[in-house]
Formats: sequence, structure tokens, C-alpha cells
Amino acid sequence: MNLEVPSKFKGIQNFAIMAAKTIFRPVSRKYDVEEHTYPVELDLFAAGLKGLNEGGDAPVGGANTKKENVVAGEVRNGANMANCVNIQAMCYGDVGLLLSIPGQGLGNAAISAVANTEQLKRFANTWAAMAITEPNCGSDSSAITTTARKEGDYYILNGEKIFVTAGERCDSVVVWATLDKSIGKAAIKSFVVEKGTPGMDLARLEKKLGIRASDTAAITFTDCKVPAENLLGSPDIDTKKGFGGVMETFDNTRPFVASMANGVAEAAIERTKELLDDTITLDYKTPINNVKAVEAELYRMEADYEAARLLTLRAAWMADNRKPNSLEASICKAKAGRVTNQIALKCIELCSSLGYSYQELIEKWARDSKILDIFEGTQQIQQLIIARRLLNKSSAELK
Repeated sequence: MNLEVPSKFKGIQNFAIMAAKTIFRPVSRKYDVEEHTYPVELDLFAAGLKGLNEGGDAPVGGANTKKENVVAGEVRNGANMANCVNIQAMCYGDVGLLLSIPGQGLGNAAISAVANTEQLKRFANTWAAMAITEPNCGSDSSAITTTARKEGDYYILNGEKIFVTAGERCDSVVVWATLDKSIGKAAIKSFVVEKGTPGMDLARLEKKLGIRASDTAAITFTDCKVPAENLLGSPDIDTKKGFGGVMETFDNTRPFVASMANGVAEAAIERTKELLDDTITLDYKTPINNVKAVEAELYRMEADYEAARLLTLRAAWMADNRKPNSLEASICKAKAGRVTNQIALKCIELCSSLGYSYQELIEKWARDSKILDIFEGTQQIQQLIIARRLLNKSSAELK
């Protein structure tokens, strides 16, 4: 196993690190305090990203992926790997700002995972948010109650979605809805609903613990008329496959969220080492039991961070090479989400009052880190999925 970042991604990785340090970090605190204020600095940055993406063979910046042909026997490092590398580098700067980059919504990953060729072309330039969570449906996506009723060449959507990242600023929303509640999760499909569609209304913006630069919306759908061709993938209900089609979205996005967490963990560890530079000596030679307690804590945090980073790259590599990666996607999300929150809180502890104050971004990273262990599937849900895969149990057999 090659543990290095592929050389062809070094250029875009360096670009992302530059953006993290010179664009994101300087305004990070401003948009943390001024929640729901649009980060205007991202407009010029987004234009630059668009130019890079049009001229390169790997996406830069956000959750866009492209379906690529895989030749038998060939090892490919493609769009999923590129995105994980870039997302981590940008989240070294600020997670909320990454989530606010125009055109880089999590819904774009859903489109990439499920859409047919025509839809991929038609929605290529949209900024898509993803709407899954409901007031009475959180981690159990199969419990969705938003309905989609077929009428002629349209589907009529009714329901409410909450905690929609970029729900106010996006161009369109990928909405999960059921075609028939009596059938269960097999009837759940995803629909692209463009902003301005009658019947889709912004109910409110949420105030949050972290990622405050990113707008998080509640959206209602009341007899919302969506063209039938906006249903992603096949409209047929396959009770044998269940809702595996829409769940493929998570196989793409969970490594992305793990990469966000890895970026936060890297930032917290590096800043803590800088602040403690006068009191510690990290030589990586002395056995961990013979060093200062604070040095031992840093070694442990770095080990957890490296484990999460490599698990994430493995899941992304499998996606690029068309290998089933549901287990690996959940493993990296579970590991990165948990340890990043632990790392950020430990860094506050090690830096004492300085880590707890607004003078440093460490306290902000600790707040930001919590959502990374929650959205795209909580820690508990990831462990449940992992257990089912390892034990070869169905969702009905292991709840």
C-alpha cells in the first residue's frame, strides 16, 4: 500500500492549503461571529475553482465527483481521492467556509452517485444541497415521511426537511422522498428540486454550535411540482435492492466528511504544537512512557489522526476503482468523526486558557468538530452499519 498522496494531486493540494491559510483562516472568526452572513470572499475564489476544474482532470474544492471508466487491472486515483485530499486541505482553514463555496454542495455528490448520463450533463453546473433529515427522522434515513406522488409528467412532493446545509444559498436541493410509504425503504428516491419551484419554501435558518459560516436551513414542500426527469436514477421500485441506489450517495460523501474532520484534526494538532513549542520536544525517538505527559498526548493524537486519514484515503481509492466501499466509508467516517472531536477538546485542555479563548481558533475547531461526528450518519449509525457488514446481517436482523 502506497501511503503517499498521489503526485498528480500535489498541485491541487498545494492550492487548497494556500486557500486555507490566505483566504479561509483570515476571515474564519468573522463569519463564525456573524452567523448567516454570506462570505463574499468566496465569490472570486469559486470563480478560480471553476477555471481550475475546467482545465484539469481532477476536481478541486468540494463534493463534485465524476463517473470514470475503470479498466480491468488498472489502479486509478481519481475524483474521489482528489476531493478527499482537497477537502482536508481546505478544512485545515475552515469547515464552514468550505461548505459555503458556491457550486460545491453535498447534493452534488448525490447527483454524481445516482444520476444517469443525461442528468449528469443537465445538472453539471448546479449548486445542490442535500435534504434528508426530517423533524421525526434523523439517522434512520429509511424512516423518511416526505412523499412524492406521480401525476402525469410530474411528481408532487409534500413534507418538511431540516438541517439542510447551504439550503438558502444553493441553486437546487436533492430531496429524499418516498413513492409509497407502505412499501418501506425500497420506495425512497431522490429528486432534484430547483430553487424557485412553487411549493418549496424556506422555513427558517438554524443557529448552530459550529460551522456557522455555512447556512443551515429548514425547507417545506407543499404540493411542490417537480418534473419526472428530475428523479435521480431509475423510477422503478426494486424491493430486492431496497434503497441501495440512493444510499450510494453516502458511499461517496462519508469519506468527504471524514476528510473535513481530518482537516480540523490536523489544524488543531499543528496549532497546539506551535503554542507549546517552548515547553515540548517532539523527537519521535524516545519511548512514549519516557516523555512528558503533554508530549505523549500529542503522539497519541497524531497516531489517531494518521489512522483516520489513511482509512479515508482507502475508502476514496475503492470508490475510484469501482470497488464496493460501504463498509470502508462507514469505518473512516466513524473513526475520523470520533477522534477529531476528542483531539480538538484535548488541544483546548493542553493549551489551557489560551485554547479556550477567542484569541485562538482552537475553541472554534472544537465546536466545528462535533457536527462532523453527526451529519452524514452519526457515530452510532456508522457502528451499526459496520457491524452489519462484518456479521453479514441485514437491517432487519441487526437493529
